[in-house]
Amino acid sequence: QVQLVESGGGLVQAGGSLRLSCAASGSLFSNYAMDWWRQAPGKQRELVAQITPSRNTIYADSLKGRFTISRDNAKRTVYLQMNSLKSEDTAAYYCRISTTNVWGQGTQVTVSE
Repeated sequence: QVQLVESGGGLVQAGGSLRLSCAASGSLFSNYAMDWWRQAPGKQRELVAQITPSRNTIYADSLKGRFTISRDNAKRTVYLQMNSLKSEDTAAYYCRISTTNVWGQGTQVTVSE
């Protein structure tokens, strides 16, 4: 069973940056498309970004230009670089193996004004 462990969340001021990491166990990481999702209090979980094995990416329209997803297959890690953070980016952020029910435990991002 593949396990995903997120890290890198925290408290940041509006306009700041954070980089989230999601480390995967197992040897097939390079074969997986990987997602970042987020869930704010009282809201549904939403897809933030996805990266395919060939490094094609998609983003939520509202986040294009501020967030960047990337991967390092040698480290079995997917990253989410978040810039120009806003208070509305406050949420728990989760990584997932695309189209599966394999999720990490989440990491909290809080953006203060």
